[in-house]
Amino acid sequence: MESTVAQKLEAIYNLQLIDSRLDAIVKVRGALPEEVQDLEDEIAGYETRLDKFKTDIGSFEDEIKRFKENIKESEKLIKKYQDQQMNVRNNREYDAITKELELQDLEIQVSKKKISEAGMKIDQKKVDLEELNDLMKDRQKDLDLKKNELDTIVSESESEEGKLQADRDKAMKKVDDRLVKSYTKIRANAKNGLGVVMVKRGACGGCFNTVPPQRQADIREKKKLIVCEHCGRILAGVEDEVEEENTKAKRRSAKA
Repeated sequence: MESTVAQKLEAIYNLQLIDSRLDAIVKVRGALPEEVQDLEDEIAGYETRLDKFKTDIGSFEDEIKRFKENIKESEKLIKKYQDQQMNVRNNREYDAITKELELQDLEIQVSKKKISEAGMKIDQKKVDLEELNDLMKDRQKDLDLKKNELDTIVSESESEEGKLQADRDKAMKKVDDRLVKSYTKIRANAKNGLGVVMVKRGACGGCFNTVPPQRQADIREKKKLIVCEHCGRILAGVEDEVEEENTKAKRRSAKA
C-alpha cells in the first residue's frame, strides 16, 4: 500500500531523531576513534620499518659470510701458489705465480674491508632498530591508553547504541529507498547531521533562514515533500510558537 506524504514525512523524521541520538553518542567519543586509528597506522608503519632493518641486517650478515668464504678460498690459493713457487723452473713462472699471490692478497684485503664496512652498517642498523623499538613501545603505550579510554566510553553507551541501532533498522524499513538516498546525501553534506528538520519560529530548523508564510502553509498541509530553498533539508512540519509555549509551561509545572 502506497504511503501518504504525511506518513513518509513522519517516517523520515523519526529516522532523523534516531540518527541524531546516535550522532550524540558518537560525538561523546570525540576524536578518540581517529586518534586510535592514526596510532595503529603509525605503529604498523614502524613494524614495516623494523622488518626492513632486520632484512638489511640479514643481508649484511650474508655479505660478511660470503667475504669470509672468499678469504678462506684466497688463503687456500695462496698456500697452493706458495708450494708451486718452490718448484718453478724459470723466472717467467716465478713472476706469474708472484702476481697470482699478490692478486689473492689484494682479494683478501678487499674482502676484509668489505667485512668491516658491512659490520659498521650492521652496528648502525642495530642502533636504529633499538631507537625505533623504543619509539614504538612509547607509541604502543599511548595506543593502549587511548583504546582503554575509548573502550570505556563505548561500553557505557553500548546498550543504548544497540537499542537505537535496532530502532533505526526498523525505521529504515518504513522509508522508501529513494527518500533514504536523498536523506543520506543531505545528511552527509550537513555539518550537524540534520537532513530532516522542522520549521521553528518561522525559520528552517537546519540553516535558520526564514521560511515564507505561504511555504509554511504548504508544509503544514503535507501534500508534497518540501525542502528548504537555502540548505536543501527536508522540512517535515511546522512547530507553532503556541505549541512551544505549552511545552515550556508543562516543563515549568513539572519542575514546580
